[in-house]
Amino acid sequence: MPDARKLGRPKLAKLVSLTERQLTKLETAKTATLPESAAIRLAAALQIPTQALTGELPLIEDDLKPKSTCTSGCCG
Repeated sequence: MPDARKLGRPKLAKLVSLTERQLTKLETAKTATLPESAAIRLAAALQIPTQALTGELPLIEDDLKPKSTCTSGCCG
């Protein structure tokens, strides 16, 4: 999960207020119960739609493209 955005597990865990152990469990579990608030935080940190994270929608190539955070318009 963190590799798509070049985030390490420690940084991602801190961003979404989960422990590294909780993230590992989510990554490796065949089925996992994820509170909606945690799913929203994870999706925001990874810059993907929440539905792609939960499996409701497929994760597509466009979801993995770098997202610009520039608000001045200089970066496209």
